[in-house]
Amino acid sequence: MALDESRLVQRAKAVLEGNWTGAFTKPAPRLYPHQWSWDSAFIAVAYSHYDQERAEQEMRHLFSGQWANGLLPHIVFNPAYTAYAPGPEFWQTECSPHAPRNPQTSGIVQPPVHATAIWHIYQYAKDKERALAFLEEMFPRLEAWHAYLYRERDPHGEGLVYIRHPWESGQDNSPIWDSILQRIQPRPEEIPAYRRVDTQIVDATDRPGDAEYDRYAYLVGLFVRFDYDEVRIREECPFLVQDVLFNTLLCQANRDLAAIARVLGKEPTPFEAWAERTAAAVNAKLWDEQHAIYVDFDLRTGQPIDVHVAAGFTPLYAGIPDRRQAEHILGYLNTSAFCRLDDTCYAVPSYDRHAPGFSPQRYWRGPVWCSINWLLYRGLQRYGFHDYARWVRRAMLELAWRHGFYEYYDPHAGCGHGADRFSWTAALCLDILLEEGTVKP
Repeated sequence: MALDESRLVQRAKAVLEGNWTGAFTKPAPRLYPHQWSWDSAFIAVAYSHYDQERAEQEMRHLFSGQWANGLLPHIVFNPAYTAYAPGPEFWQTECSPHAPRNPQTSGIVQPPVHATAIWHIYQYAKDKERALAFLEEMFPRLEAWHAYLYRERDPHGEGLVYIRHPWESGQDNSPIWDSILQRIQPRPEEIPAYRRVDTQIVDATDRPGDAEYDRYAYLVGLFVRFDYDEVRIREECPFLVQDVLFNTLLCQANRDLAAIARVLGKEPTPFEAWAERTAAAVNAKLWDEQHAIYVDFDLRTGQPIDVHVAAGFTPLYAGIPDRRQAEHILGYLNTSAFCRLDDTCYAVPSYDRHAPGFSPQRYWRGPVWCSINWLLYRGLQRYGFHDYARWVRRAMLELAWRHGFYEYYDPHAGCGHGADRFSWTAALCLDILLEEGTVKP
């Protein structure tokens, strides 16, 4: 059956409605029962097209878990779901003087797309007076969130913030982290007790392995041992990475925060300066001229991480490359390593298909993710690469139409993997379906 965009809109809205808890939207019905940070930002982008109140509530609930130092946690726990693991007892955030006691949260972050989502809500709002009040409410929280990142995660003022756990990247088991995780050899007593429920709900072959999880847990145990003190973590943590995707999204979020400031009659200059400094640093330090891709930087070794993932093309989204760089990026993207326009590949895979360890079904080691493809779509549009942008848009929608709203997809077969009825897949499809107003919500 040919793709019917109107019907796909209704299917996608039904996914979000089914995952709505009354306070926020779960990423998926069973596997992810709490609120995840960048998931909710993407979900709010979709709601902004047809339900302003719910879009605002999505962000308001997420920021109810913000720490006093500005950290925006990657999970805000729902007390109605106690069977999920690892849960609040694993994170032990009560040891930090900055963490809220209610709601309970995790102790790490995720990519900062929140100012972008909140600006999106304002742009599409039907009730502008209400939206303006919402901007006033959220502005100091966004300012504190970005200030935390530059204060605590960019101590030398480079313009690049670091992540201190693979989960903070949003790309949990990406091959980017392999060399670092292999260096981490914790003793058994250094690995906190944890229980996995993910492999009981979805196929274990789709998920990170236990050896990776042990190292994830070890890092959290380190944070707990240091009472989430950022200075002590910075001195001792073996995982400190300046990540392309994280800094790209922060760059664009700064620009959107500056736009919010202008609407509110506040000074946008500090946020514009953050954006420009980060863009310049991404170009100066993370650009791989030989391969025409951006790569992460390992602060512990002082070396770039020579691993090519689709996130390495996402600086297009924030307008970071110059025209020459952008054309070289397009040239690499349009190869068999990722996806040629004449290829049989379903959208852009998350990892170079010719690289060691590529897997079409294991989480961030090769499958197609709609989040990355949405960012690429926006970036390709920004630079006027319309043929490839149209192809990415069509591929995203065809995957959802033919196979349902899955967490990720096999780039060759197209079949879905991970969680079904996945909210951000539905949300990002909704955004590109509704943006032009040709399809009604």
